[in-house]
Amino acid sequence: MESKKPIFVTSPLLPELKNFIPLLEDIWEKKWLTNNGQYHQKLEKALCTFLGVSQLSLFTNGTIPLLTALQTLELKGEVITTPFSFVATSHAIVLAGLKPVFVDIDPITGNLDPSKIEAAITKNTSAILPVHVYGNPCNTEAIEKIARKNNLKVIYDAAHAFAVKINGKSILHEGDLSTLSFHATKVYNTIEGGALICHDTDTKHKIDRLKNFGITDEVTVVETGTNGKMDEVRAAFGLLALELVPDAIAKRKKIVEIYRTLIDSIPGIRYIPDMENTSHNYAYFPIFIDKEIFGISRDELYFALQKEGIHGRRYFYPLITSFPMYKDMPSAVPSNLPVATKLAEEVLCLPIYADLKLEEVERIVHAIKNRGTKA
Repeated sequence: MESKKPIFVTSPLLPELKNFIPLLEDIWEKKWLTNNGQYHQKLEKALCTFLGVSQLSLFTNGTIPLLTALQTLELKGEVITTPFSFVATSHAIVLAGLKPVFVDIDPITGNLDPSKIEAAITKNTSAILPVHVYGNPCNTEAIEKIARKNNLKVIYDAAHAFAVKINGKSILHEGDLSTLSFHATKVYNTIEGGALICHDTDTKHKIDRLKNFGITDEVTVVETGTNGKMDEVRAAFGLLALELVPDAIAKRKKIVEIYRTLIDSIPGIRYIPDMENTSHNYAYFPIFIDKEIFGISRDELYFALQKEGIHGRRYFYPLITSFPMYKDMPSAVPSNLPVATKLAEEVLCLPIYADLKLEEVERIVHAIKNRGTKA
């Protein structure tokens, strides 16, 4: 019997090679490979228009914008954040010379729970760094209210939230700053890349200095920055990939609708419903496995699916707070994070990308249903 083609959790959005080659030839001819070249400038403008924001700075990946955001706001002391994220979120806090303080999450969305934030605020707290998990917006209104009351800055890790809107307005308008990731696994990618969104030109100028070593001119360095610049090749790639995003999101939405219809018949498995008044990007499709009802654990299902060539992702597992550099912090103890601990043990992100076929979705859900001893 012919083996079935493996299905992975994601597949990058790729522009046609025939369209990319002329841009590469142009870059080669001009011999301008990095340092704010024409494609870099074009992509910044195109992204501002597409996302509906006024100020955006491109970066070479999605982690350096987090670090630069913390530096831009000149923060000190403690930053309240989530344990339920990719480790870059907390690493950036530490690399900026700050201390992460972990707070539990909402049981439905996996986002930072606003009701738990104020209890974690101390005299040393300077900011809140929430994550729009899986592209589902945080409760920004509640977080902003807490931040204003306690004179705190808010930086949103919006790595998953490209093109997400609430009431027709980009989620990137929330907080003091927002960061994006353009990694190959994201809805929109520049192979590797990222961005930092601010709300005024003075802040953008500071961000652009910090991502270029703090240099202001040939002989002047005024801040301790890093090298976060995006090169021309990836900027050109990003310009072409941006054209594909609306269609890709529409296809992802249809895939999610099919997943939900099929999974509704399986006891012990839930998914995150669409949020009201929100334009989603369907970046991920996480399901949560209740072992007592479904019959087997998330890990048992995860490894069983792998044997059938279906490669999901336990995202986010393990929790950030289980890693050695964080686990001994007072805020990292599991008893402080019961919801995050539970979701990390239950979550499994299923494959989703624009060209995932209907028969592949059906195969995935069929394989899940067959593994459930109580389905």
